[in-house]
Amino acid sequence: MELPTADATREFGRLLAGVLHRGDVLVLTGDLGAGKTTFTQGLGQGLGVRGPVTSPTFVLARVHPSLVGGPALVHVDAYRLGSAIELDDLDLDADLDTAVTVVEWGHGVAEQLSTDRLEITLTASPAGGNLRIAQVTAVGPRWDGVVIPMATDG
Repeated sequence: MELPTADATREFGRLLAGVLHRGDVLVLTGDLGAGKTTFTQGLGQGLGVRGPVTSPTFVLARVHPSLVGGPALVHVDAYRLGSAIELDDLDLDADLDTAVTVVEWGHGVAEQLSTDRLEITLTASPAGGNLRIAQVTAVGPRWDGVVIPMATDG
């Protein structure tokens, strides 16, 4: 799907939050500046969590508790991690069943967190500008029959 603005990227996250449940894992992939944190900000808004949602690059993981009785948002940045073993050292297992977990830079590192997950790749348009392309891959039976909402514009 095309996301023409940062607001559309946030809106996609906000809309996707409406189909998420406790225990869901999202693995985000994309180059620097592709919109991973922007998407996660919208997700946090849609989940109704305490913010602000900012990149956890230097702290590796942040937990944003729900303000509305829903799942918390566990926001992980795996950019500085070298392996799945280092991700395991963050002890995310404690929150996996009760929260929605988002792992930025998660490809090749976070797939072991859950056999059911959404893998979301965000890429900037080769033409430049604000356009982002989002590709969503649903992995596992949790996602059978689930319609992934699409943002239209921001």
